Amino acid sequence: MIVKHTNPCGVALAPTLLGAYQRALAADPVSAFGGIVALTQPLDVETATALGETFLECVVVPGCHPQAAAVLSRKPNLRLLILPDLTAAPTETLRAIAGGVLVQDGDHAPSQPETWQVVTNTVPTAGQQGDLIFAWDVVRHVKSNAIVVAGDRVTLGIGGGQTNRVGAAEMALAQAGAQCAGAVLASDGFFPFDDTVRKAAAAGIRAIVQPGGSLRDPDSIRAANELGVSMVFTGRRHFCH
Repeated sequence: MIVKHTNPCGVALAPTLLGAYQRALAADPVSAFGGIVALTQPLDVETATALGETFLECVVVPGCHPQAAAVLSRKPNLRLLILPDLTAAPTETLRAIAGGVLVQDGDHAPSQPETWQVVTNTVPTAGQQGDLIFAWDVVRHVKSNAIVVAGDRVTLGIGGGQTNRVGAAEMALAQAGAQCAGAVLASDGFFPFDDTVRKAAAAGIRAIVQPGGSLRDPDSIRAANELGVSMVFTGRRHFCH
């Protein structure tokens, strides 16, 4: 995962650490400049060499080969953080507000796709289901309102921090461009109207995952059925303040 200003700008899975980094970087190389890279496997020399080719502020890994650390040491302003347990997370989060603090439960529960509900006539394919799970896991880390477009386990477009959901969708779809064809879309909150479904379908999105729970869910379901898009409700949202 590549992070910029607390938002992911490129996330990918791959059989190798280098491959995952290269795919994440290609997702948004402009935003990655000056960003933070987090890797889920110990850093090897090959990946460290690739990391050194881009200006980065920080690299976070669960472990690091001594030779890989030596490679990164050539970048004097690059910080290397070794955190053995990258899965550790606080159970609660605190935000300062006027006159006190807002305490929220941490959004760290694992996804449970076995509990998701397909609400459309069209059912996601096995490949789409995998991408939906991936996109749903990524969108929890994007500032709300948040939309993630993904395909083949890599982010193609990310829209976050918008004051309306369709605006976040427009941002993500525009970033993905032609790559939207056959891709999936994840939303951290429900759709208050069917406009996001219609814009996603027009761009080429074929499957959507969202929490559900809007009074206008029937409108979004109707639009998805009309446009041949599969849609899944998770029953929970990634929508913190």
